[in-house]
Amino acid sequence: MSQLSLQRFLDYCAARVALRAALVLFALCLMVVAVPAEEVDAGMQDSVPPLVVDGLKETDVFGWGQSVVVRGTIKHGVMAFGGDVLVEGEVDGDVATIGGSIIQRDGAQIGGDVFVIGGSYQRSANAGGRNPASTTVMFTGYGPELRNIMRNPASLLAPQWSVPYLGSRVLAVLFWFIASLALTAVTPGAVSRAILRLQLTNVRVAVIGFVGSIVMTFGVVAGLSLLPTVIAALVGLVALMLLLLAYLFGRVAIQAATGQWLQRKVFGEKYRSESIALLTGTIFWAILLSLPYVWPFIGAGLLVASLGLALTARYRMGWKRA
Repeated sequence: MSQLSLQRFLDYCAARVALRAALVLFALCLMVVAVPAEEVDAGMQDSVPPLVVDGLKETDVFGWGQSVVVRGTIKHGVMAFGGDVLVEGEVDGDVATIGGSIIQRDGAQIGGDVFVIGGSYQRSANAGGRNPASTTVMFTGYGPELRNIMRNPASLLAPQWSVPYLGSRVLAVLFWFIASLALTAVTPGAVSRAILRLQLTNVRVAVIGFVGSIVMTFGVVAGLSLLPTVIAALVGLVALMLLLLAYLFGRVAIQAATGQWLQRKVFGEKYRSESIALLTGTIFWAILLSLPYVWPFIGAGLLVASLGLALTARYRMGWKRA
């Protein structure tokens, strides 16, 4: 195999791995958000007419909030958001759906991979054979919730106050409280310096985090566009890991600083402790992140501040208030 062919093969493999990783990450995020849904409008599945594809289609086909019925031939792939994919003809590329199922009828052909998130893959006994190199990835949980979110994205901004939603909030408080206890026990000096920076130079920390987020976003996008596929995928994964670690460290520091401030304002001197401060700050930010329509802005501000704290974590406190 020549060097050029080997490079193309590696780029192809890296692109498929990156696509699957993105779909899995997107599915996990949607499943976490879909937990608050209390009930789903069952009539939505029949109220929206499907997208019917007849004849020959040379481009990809997307179904936004509706099902897709393939009766002709599609040279590329099919993707449905909040609907099913019914294949009665031929699809040369991949077939994917979020919040729906993929049904392959008798005589139908699927040449690529099958991705199902929130549904199932049903293949008739007399359906056409698939490529032996193709794979099937399927997550069957939270199907109605994902379908509702895909067809009504505005429901993400206004969570429904139900028993499952309250349970998810309690679990979130428990998770962040345990994470705060563990991180403050492992790195007490770094957390203390981060709290001190928040108290004295919070505006500067926010500016550094905002600039860092812009640089990271444009840097990752440029890397994905200019670098080879293998290196670009590694750069994207490293940037995602750094962002998650920065958010973990920054949120713990912000929760601790908030809990200390609330203790000084509400509790007496003899009732103050680090554990109570961490728990109070965790509950406070969990409530803020549950407010309808404003929680995305609060989450974005929390992410920017966390990134600013992570970027300045190695510097000891030498700044002074002007």
